[in-house]
Amino acid sequence: MNTLYVVVGLITMVLQWLIWALVIWAVLSWLIAFNVVNMQNGFVRGVVTALDRFFNPMLRPIRRILPDMGGIDLAPMVLILVIMLIQRGLPAILLDTGLM
Repeated sequence: MNTLYVVVGLITMVLQWLIWALVIWAVLSWLIAFNVVNMQNGFVRGVVTALDRFFNPMLRPIRRILPDMGGIDLAPMVLILVIMLIQRGLPAILLDTGLM
């Protein structure tokens, strides 16, 4: 039983890191859009490229479902809500089923 607690705790921690990385990616994209951060910098370009490649496959299905809102992209917020639902729901489901 203690192993399951550790696994659930690890999953919860990784999901929290995912939320933070998504927030950093969104803020970084705003800074690039308002020309505060220059994409000519190699480090910035590498971070943005890595985050784009990581998050775009997760955001693509959400963007297909959401209506076009003009210049506003609500897909990252929806992804954060889904991650939070999993983060909070997984321990609750395991407790209800008696596995924890």
